[in-house]
Amino acid sequence: MPHLRAPATRRERQREATYDEIVEVAARLLDEGADLSLRAVAARMGMTAPALYRYVASYQQLVDLVAFELDKAATAEWAEAADRFPEDDPAARLAVACARFRQWALAKPREFALVFANPVAEADTERRDLLTLSTSGHYFTDLLWQIWEIYQYPYPALDDLDPVIRASVLDPLIPAKADHIPPEQRGLLWVYMRAWSALYGVVTLESTGHCDPRVIESGQLFRATVLDWLGPLGLHHERERITKILDEELARP
Repeated sequence: MPHLRAPATRRERQREATYDEIVEVAARLLDEGADLSLRAVAARMGMTAPALYRYVASYQQLVDLVAFELDKAATAEWAEAADRFPEDDPAARLAVACARFRQWALAKPREFALVFANPVAEADTERRDLLTLSTSGHYFTDLLWQIWEIYQYPYPALDDLDPVIRASVLDPLIPAKADHIPPEQRGLLWVYMRAWSALYGVVTLESTGHCDPRVIESGQLFRATVLDWLGPLGLHHERERITKILDEELARP
C-alpha cells in the first residue's frame, strides 16, 4: 500500500499562503518600480517588519525566496508555450522557450535582474547551492540533453578541457541534471554552460538597454545568437524550420 502524505495542518497552510503573498507583493513592487525591502513588503501586507522576520529573516532571504519563485513561475509560462510542439521535438521547444525567456526579460527587467543578477558566487555554501536549483536552468539544460539524445551533437572529451573546466563538469555547480551522464560524457556540461552564456549574455544586454535600441527592437542580435547555435547543437538541417519558429515568436506583440 503506498505511503500517503499527511494533509497539511491549518498552520502549515497559513504559512504557505503567507509565503505566496510575500512573493506576490514583492513582484508588484518590482513591477511598480518601487524599492524591494522587508519594510516595504511588510507594509503592503499590513504587517510589521519584525512579524515578517518569522518568514524571512533577512533581506537576502527575501531576495532568494522571491527570485526562486519568480523564476519558477516564468519557466512554467515558457514551458506551456513550448508545449505546442510534441515532446519528441525538443529543438522547436527550445526555440520557443528562448524567445519567451527574452520576452519576459524585456517586459519585466526588474524581475529578470532579481533572478539573474542576484550574486551567489561568493556566498556561503547554502546560497551557492541555489545555483543548482534554478527552475529555468533545469528546463533549458533538459532540452539540450533531449536534443543531444536525438542529434548526437559533438562535445569535448574530458582530456581536451582545461583542468578547471574538467573539474567543474565532473562536480557541477550549475542547474542541470548530471547523474545520468557518465563521467566520460561530461563534456556535454561544457556545451550547456557555453550555450547558456550566449543566451543569457544577449538577453541581459537587451533587457538592460546596453545595446543599440534599434537592434533590440528588431530582435536581430538575439535571432543571430540563437541561430548561431544551431550548428553546435547538430541542427544544421533544421535551420529553415527553426528560423521560421523563431521569427513567429519574435513577431508576437
